[in-house]
Amino acid sequence: MAEGSKSPNASKPSAEGGFYGASMLARAARGSTWTALTFFISQGVRFAANLMLARLLFPEAFGIMALVTMLLVALTLVSDMGISQSIMQSKRGDEPAFMDTAWTMQIIRGVVLWLAACALALPAAAFYDQPDIAIMLPVAAVSLVFAALEPIRVETANRHLLLGRVTALDLLSISTGTVSMVILAWVTHSVWSLVAGWVVTAAVRLALMWLFLPGPGNRIYWEKRAGSELLNFGIWIFLSSICGLLVLQGDRAILGKFLSIDGLGIYNIGMFLASFPLMLAMTVTSRILIPLYREHLKDEDLTARNRLFQLRYGLTGVMILGLFCLALIGPWIVQTLYDDRYLAAGGIIVALASVQMITVVSLTYDQAALATGDSRGFFLVSVTKAILTFGFFLIGVMIMGLLGAVIGLACAMLLYYPFIAALARRHNAWDGRHDLIFLPLALLLGAIAVWVNLPDIKMLIPGSAGAFHLR
Repeated sequence: MAEGSKSPNASKPSAEGGFYGASMLARAARGSTWTALTFFISQGVRFAANLMLARLLFPEAFGIMALVTMLLVALTLVSDMGISQSIMQSKRGDEPAFMDTAWTMQIIRGVVLWLAACALALPAAAFYDQPDIAIMLPVAAVSLVFAALEPIRVETANRHLLLGRVTALDLLSISTGTVSMVILAWVTHSVWSLVAGWVVTAAVRLALMWLFLPGPGNRIYWEKRAGSELLNFGIWIFLSSICGLLVLQGDRAILGKFLSIDGLGIYNIGMFLASFPLMLAMTVTSRILIPLYREHLKDEDLTARNRLFQLRYGLTGVMILGLFCLALIGPWIVQTLYDDRYLAAGGIIVALASVQMITVVSLTYDQAALATGDSRGFFLVSVTKAILTFGFFLIGVMIMGLLGAVIGLACAMLLYYPFIAALARRHNAWDGRHDLIFLPLALLLGAIAVWVNLPDIKMLIPGSAGAFHLR
C-alpha cells in the first residue's frame, strides 16, 4: 500500500502485517523509524556544521544567536493555539472546512508573530545589552511567516502516521539551510550567517512541502463551528505553551542576564550536544503518541494496549542509555572536537544529560491528555512544571551559579513527577512498573556520570578554575 493511501481498517489494531501492515501500530513503527532516522541524519548535519562554525565564528556569536533563538521560540510558544494537536485528535481532522479554517488561523498567527518580533526587537536589545538583536530579530522572524504558510496536509500526514515523505522533505530543508549557513560563515565570519541559515531552512521547507507533499491545497476560509472547536481546544494549549516557554527557554532567558555573552554561547553549545537524545524522544512522541493514544487508551484489545506500553519501555530504555553514554563521554567529545575556548561545555553536557534522564521517565504521559482532548489537564501539569523548573533554576543560579541551576532543575523534575503521574493515571496511561524501574535507574546512572566527570562538573562552580563567571 502506498504511504499516501488509507485503508478503511487503518485505525484498527492488527496483529498481521507486522512492520509493513496497515494497522495503527504498524504505521507507528514505520513512523518512528522514519522520524528517528531523519533526526539522526539532520542532527549529524547540524553537529558537523556546529564544529565548522565553532572555528569560523566566535563564542559571542553563539551567545547572541542563542538569545535571538530564545526570543523566536518564546514568541512561537506564547502564541501556540494547538492547531497541530487539534487536527491530530479531532474527529473532524480530515474535513476540508476544518483544515482550511485551521490554515487561515495559522496564517493570521504567523503575521502577528512577525509584527510582535519587530515590536520586541528594541526592548530585547536594550534588556540584554546586545544592539545587534534589534535588527537580527525581525529578520530571523521572517521564518515564522514561512512556517505559517505551510500546507495543512503536513498535519494530516502526522495525524495518520504517514511520515515518510514529510521527514524526507524536512531533512532536505534542514540540510540546505545548514549548508548555506556554513558557506556564509566561511565567507563573512559574521553572526548574520546563523540568521540567514535559519531563514533559508524555513523558506526551503515551505517550498518543498507545497511542491512535493501530496494532498489537497488550502484556501483562506473560516467556518464558525470549526473555528469554535479549534479555539476551545487551543485556549488551554495556548496557556500551556506559555508554561512551555519557561520550561524550554527559561534557562537561556535567565542565563542571558547572569552569564557573559561568550559564557552563554559556550552553555548553548553544551546544551545543544546534551539535548540530542531528549530531542529525539520529544520528536518521536509528539508525532507518534497522540494518534496511538487516541486509538488504544480506551481500546478493549489488551494486546494492542500492551504493545503501546512496550513501545514506552523501549523508548525510555534507549533514551536513558543514550543520555548516560553522552554524560560519560561529553567532556571527551568537547576536548576532541572543539578548541580550548569551549572546554567548559563538557561539564554542561554531563550535568544536563544526567538531569534529562529523569525527564525521560515521564516524557510521554502528557500526550495521553492531548489524545483524549483534555487540553485543560495538559495545561495544569504544564503550569506546575513551569513554576517548578523556572523557580528552582533561578534560585539555583542565584545561590550557586550554573551548577546550582542544574541541581535546581533536577529537584524540579523530581517534584514534578507526582503531578504528571496523576494525569497519566486519570487517562489510563500510567505504568507504575515502568516508572519504578526507570526512575531509580536514571538517578543511579546520573550519579555515576557526575562522579566519573567530577573535575568537569567543578568548572560549573563559581570561583573554580575555568568556571563560568556571573555578571
